[in-house]
Amino acid sequence: MNGLSKRGHTDKTLSFLRLMEQGNTKPDVYIYSIVIDSLCKDGNLDAAITLLNEMKQRGIPPNIVTYNSIIDGLCRIGQWKKVKILLSEMLNHNIYPNVLTFSILTDGLCKEGKVEDAEEVMKHMIEKGVEPNIITYTAIMDGYCLRGQVDSARRIFDIMIDKGIEPDIFSYGILINGYCKKKKVDEAMQLFCEISQKGSKPNIITYNTILQGLFEVGRTGDAKQIYAEMLSAGTKPDIYTHLILLNGYFKCGLVEEAMSLFNKLERSREYTNNAFYSVVINGLCKNRKLNEAHAVFKKLSFLGLFPDVRTYTDKWILS
Repeated sequence: MNGLSKRGHTDKTLSFLRLMEQGNTKPDVYIYSIVIDSLCKDGNLDAAITLLNEMKQRGIPPNIVTYNSIIDGLCRIGQWKKVKILLSEMLNHNIYPNVLTFSILTDGLCKEGKVEDAEEVMKHMIEKGVEPNIITYTAIMDGYCLRGQVDSARRIFDIMIDKGIEPDIFSYGILINGYCKKKKVDEAMQLFCEISQKGSKPNIITYNTILQGLFEVGRTGDAKQIYAEMLSAGTKPDIYTHLILLNGYFKCGLVEEAMSLFNKLERSREYTNNAFYSVVINGLCKNRKLNEAHAVFKKLSFLGLFPDVRTYTDKWILS
């Protein structure tokens, strides 16, 4: 059942539960929690709560794992009144929130922009003797970055380190992304270099973020260097990496380098989707290379692809 649940086969997991209920081996709280978690991950909160009530009627009290699954599902859809009811129910049964419960609450609040409330939850958990973990701190950092308050996110990052918790690649990535969006690329680069200094390795998302940030402020040379380092480190570029490079080259007027990369990728037939060709057409149009843009435009029809409205508009205006 656990294996089916992890692979998203919720209906089969539920069927096994019903089969067990009819047989001699009755399901316990662990089995019910697996199914409830699976239903919550599918967004089927009504069915999850119904099953929670069923297990209570059968005399099987839920545990912290059961409650965490439903609280997580409710937080994701902003059902805070129901969350409060469940938290009160937990406390009435002497089940106290653990670090995962508090992390779920802080993450849910942050995703709704209620970062100050999330910090209050974190203070409350510390008062109750539950130490925040990296998930808690990262959720609050992400919340501040989503609101553009990167300095507040950095404050949380530094508090986390002071508490003896080593940031992971996700913590670094959130803060790097926050700095890049505010065009504070020097601070982003400092953190990016710190990842390798601490013995970790940037992932493809972190590379893409820093490349985007560097191109946004016109630091093409640094972007090229980061891309070269990425390749030498054995990190394989994805379609977003190449779209960032193409956009960046065209934005900086490096048409030859952009077309060299485009021709290389086209020959390898790695990308033949609309977005790939549209970026090149738009880039050529903005650099007044209309004949080249028209040639690429014709390839779309040959490949059976349809240009998007932006591709048509750019080509029409600049023609």
